[in-house]
Amino acid sequence: MLSVKGRIKIKMNEQVISEKFKKREFVITDESSQYPQHVLFQLIQDKTSLIDQYKEGDEITVHFNLRGREWTSPTGEVKYFNSLEAWRIEAGQGAAAAPQAAGIEASQEDDLPF
Repeated sequence: MLSVKGRIKIKMNEQVISEKFKKREFVITDESSQYPQHVLFQLIQDKTSLIDQYKEGDEITVHFNLRGREWTSPTGEVKYFNSLEAWRIEAGQGAAAAPQAAGIEASQEDDLPF
């Protein structure tokens, strides 16, 4: 299983390629190395809505499969293409919830005189 963490840079609209195939692409920025990497992923078929609940700038973890294919042009030239096919997206760590004092509700803490 492959996965990468990053921030959503761009969410693109769903594309209907044919009656039997649709896809949606998005880019995340992985800043885990010296130079930020902008990585393009695709969601296909019933997975295209997985990115809907997230907005640009959100930190996410993307679980994906590496796909490769061979294509021969009409002139006989052979080319190879890779794609990163996302199949699960999880919210990133983000900001932790504010700590609360033991036994005191957050709304009560605001009423303390000190």
